[in-house]
Amino acid sequence: MSYKLNILIEKDEHGYYAYCPELPGCQTQADSLEEAKENIKEAVELYLETLTAEEKQSLQNREVLAMTLEVKVA
Repeated sequence: MSYKLNILIEKDEHGYYAYCPELPGCQTQADSLEEAKENIKEAVELYLETLTAEEKQSLQNREVLAMTLEVKVA
């Protein structure tokens, strides 16, 4: 079975930080963007292997939205 999950990757002074909002605690870090992508894919796969059938089913019903918000500050 395949799952579509959201992945967020942030760059900071130490490299890249990647995480999956739908899977609490599923996160990784890396020196490059490509490494972060590979690491989070592996982390998600391993995380999903630990879930029960009911927990996996609940992922299908969860909705996470990502957006960009622009605000003006005086």
